[in-house]
Amino acid sequence: MKRILVSAAIASAAMLPGAVSAQDEVGPSDDVCMAIVYGEDEAPACDDGMIVVIARLPDGDRYRIPENLRFSDDPENTAWARRVESLEMIGSFGALSCSTAAAGGFTGCTQQLLEQAYGEKRNSSNVRFSELIAAARAERLSSIDAEAAAEQQRVEQIEREYMERLEAERDAPTPDETAEESSNLPDPGAQTDG
Repeated sequence: MKRILVSAAIASAAMLPGAVSAQDEVGPSDDVCMAIVYGEDEAPACDDGMIVVIARLPDGDRYRIPENLRFSDDPENTAWARRVESLEMIGSFGALSCSTAAAGGFTGCTQQLLEQAYGEKRNSSNVRFSELIAAARAERLSSIDAEAAAEQQRVEQIEREYMERLEAERDAPTPDETAEESSNLPDPGAQTDG
């Protein structure tokens, strides 16, 4: 019984807001500009260096009620699959069951809430910005290698040109050598006896 209480205390402590906010800070800190655009409208301008995530919806949805508000929670509108799922939980009691019928029944409530939250998130009709951000990041990273290779080639070309200039300067005669060579040459204006 003590083990069950300790595990329940740990599970409830993990759900504190401080623990959740600490997990949010772990992710990458890229600047992201997110917007929803209807039809062929222009996307809003964002700063350079930001990941731009645009969700383009049909122009007909501009004045419609958002999808997450279009459906009611009336029990008459519940699908049969959901009704069957609720019937599966009727005979469930005891540890990890989220029921008050037996000892330790409360221990399954946290797991049930987590499963429900993840199910709603998985089946949500809202725009999934996290998937769009991941796609934009992958697209950005796909061009980095090609850009780095092109930049490396440009740098190597500049270094080659610099080294060729240095070698040409080393091989060129110095001003002293050109003066000596010009003094050893015959004077073109002098007349020859002939």
